[in-house]
Amino acid sequence: MTGRVSAARAGEQHDPPPDLRLAGLAVATWLTALAGLHLSAPAGALLAAVAAALAGTLAAHLLGWLGRPREPVRRYGWVAVAVLLGVVCGGAATSARLTARDAAVIRALTQTRAPVAAELVVRDDPRPVRGVAGRPAMLLVPADLVTVTGPDGRRVDAPVRVLVLATDATWRPLLPGQRLTAEGRLAAPRGGDLTGAVLSATGPPVPRGGPGWAQRAAGALRAGLQRACVPLPDDPGGLLPGLVVGDTSRLPSAVEEDFEATGMTHLNAVSGSNVAIVLGAVLLVARWARAGPRLAVVLCGLALVGFVILVRPSPSVVRAATMGAIGLAALAAGRPRAALPALAAAVAVLVLVDPELAGDPGFALSVLATTGLLLLAPRWRDGLRQRGVPVGLAEALAVPAAAQLACGPVVAGISGTVSLVAVPANLLAVPAIAPATVLGVMAALLSPVWPAAAEFVAWLASWPAWWLVSVARYGARLPAGTLPWPGGVAGGLLLAALTVALLVAVRRPVVRRSVAVVGVAAVLGALPVRLVASGWPPAGWVVAVCAVGQGDLVVLPVAADRAVVVDAGPDPAAADGCLRRLGVRHVSLLVVSHFHADHTAGVDGVFRSRRVAAVATPQWPEPAAGRELVRSAAMVGGAPVAPVGDGWTFRDGRVELSLLGPPYPIRGTRSDPNNNSVVLLARVDGVRILLAGDAETEEQRAVLDRVPPGTLRVDVLKVAHHGSAYQDPAFLDATRPAVALVPVGTGNDYGHPNPAVLSRLARAGARVLRTDTEGDLAVVTVDGRLAVVARGEAPGRRP
Repeated sequence: MTGRVSAARAGEQHDPPPDLRLAGLAVATWLTALAGLHLSAPAGALLAAVAAALAGTLAAHLLGWLGRPREPVRRYGWVAVAVLLGVVCGGAATSARLTARDAAVIRALTQTRAPVAAELVVRDDPRPVRGVAGRPAMLLVPADLVTVTGPDGRRVDAPVRVLVLATDATWRPLLPGQRLTAEGRLAAPRGGDLTGAVLSATGPPVPRGGPGWAQRAAGALRAGLQRACVPLPDDPGGLLPGLVVGDTSRLPSAVEEDFEATGMTHLNAVSGSNVAIVLGAVLLVARWARAGPRLAVVLCGLALVGFVILVRPSPSVVRAATMGAIGLAALAAGRPRAALPALAAAVAVLVLVDPELAGDPGFALSVLATTGLLLLAPRWRDGLRQRGVPVGLAEALAVPAAAQLACGPVVAGISGTVSLVAVPANLLAVPAIAPATVLGVMAALLSPVWPAAAEFVAWLASWPAWWLVSVARYGARLPAGTLPWPGGVAGGLLLAALTVALLVAVRRPVVRRSVAVVGVAAVLGALPVRLVASGWPPAGWVVAVCAVGQGDLVVLPVAADRAVVVDAGPDPAAADGCLRRLGVRHVSLLVVSHFHADHTAGVDGVFRSRRVAAVATPQWPEPAAGRELVRSAAMVGGAPVAPVGDGWTFRDGRVELSLLGPPYPIRGTRSDPNNNSVVLLARVDGVRILLAGDAETEEQRAVLDRVPPGTLRVDVLKVAHHGSAYQDPAFLDATRPAVALVPVGTGNDYGHPNPAVLSRLARAGARVLRTDTEGDLAVVTVDGRLAVVARGEAPGRRP
């Protein structure tokens, strides 16, 4: 056994290094095109010209025309020439496309926001954008502009890319390749890509012919797959079309958020993994039928073409198919090691054909994942096998780990987080991806000819899809599943540098063991909040949220038996019981966030057997019944009542309060009382606590726009409106709490709390706790760190 392992290791030592001759060309082309997208066309052309001159000079030197080069120059000179040629190619291609994008006629129309009539060709599927509730849903439609007619009636050719913003529902069923005309106003794009203008459409499109046969066939198969998934439950039924053809139109937002939190978003879009699964299934059948390598390649090629037609030949699909074709080329040549040069060549060609891919995160993730699978996964797999790990398990461990490690810097740069659950979540997902994808493809192919069989196959596929949903759901709710990280280019480059350093360092056994120990310690130490057991009220508590049913009651401790109470919940007995359990005999201040019954109906319980010094209310007077209930209880209890306004503050003992919202009266929303809730920033013993009342999207956005940057960054968040779906994502992201408390009633019929909201908070690193499942909750400080004490089950909670 020892001899075999030693021989294997000796063989490993003599393996030649991977062929990286084309890598310099590809990387230089990619990075130059990316830089060119943010420069002007003349700057890109100048960069290409300078690189061409340097490349010519260096090549002449290497060929001996300008003297005999030294040894280091000979060794690395042609690599430098390849890099310079990549700069030439990337700069020239991007400059040419920018010249067309910045045409004078388009620039003039965008500067004046002129109304135009445009002839367009749809480039990709219309994508819905989730907006504010009560406003029309918006669609983003990528298109190529063919001609444009300005307000003066002059028609000009303008072959540039445009992004159409439309609210009319007739834009939704358009297919790529379809020609149409539309009216609207042109505006300047944001820059950083090849989009020449943004067209705000003022009405429906007018078709000028149908799409091609491939798009029609794809549309029929995709529609058939959707019909086959209709009888399935919402979560797996919405996920399955996304796994197979990238159609996420029925995917619930909660599932989408969970997939983002666990690093499984790539499963919701067509990528190289989809292509690999389909081609792998074809290869298995070909091997079972004892087909030769060339016949297997032909069959895989036909399957690849068919799959592209099924999922629509959009730019992202063509990119994924190209990555899949790399493996085919290596297989056909009988040289698996040729895959890396093929990947480099494919990257260079794709970027030259479409320089906009250089700035596409999906393109970067596809390339990096493929690179990880080619460079890292085989070595890790072989290393695991040498240590006695079975072949299948070694492959299952190495593939997702390599892909995730390679993609990590891009994901961190985009999201500003590093996922600690991505690798285990993707590992658990591996057994279900291939069955769900293959069965989904079969269901789509059967749907036009045998709908009943398609529904049965889709039902079979729903079981592995259900597993994927479950992995994402539970992974997203793990505490500290994601940790904050610097976002943007700087954050991505930082993680990339650390990753490379780690890969180099762990080649030594001592470093490997040290990294493992430090990694485990870091994960355990990074948990922002622990759930601890203690008496009630717990020592060192800074805020408590009581389980009073479907309503709010928050308590901030001022002294031993004195507190500030925010809201009173829906039931007097529950409010009184909450304060009795906490030992509150005196209320320095009762704040009513707004006058809905779930915040005011328990007010008599707050006054029961205790003195309330003052009552603070919102300026918004509705609903009248809640306002009168609060005034009546205050009158009987002898407490003055006063509305709070801009600049209001309060301080007593350990508690400081300052008013953040509403910054002004907000009218015409889905719920004006909710959107005029009192939003407070509290400080208790240095712990920052945000009490958001029932503020919905409109008030949250108004507060976010009004307060200075960083004001909303808190330690504890009382989630607004019982965790409802009416939350502004930017507001939640700005809070970045370590603890998120959700007061909500058991079995409520409002859909509270919304799973997507909880997932977003958990993804940002918060420990999310709910009164309907944990009962009374208190946040405490232990040795300068936060912890949470849960008193027990909520009233009325069923086992």
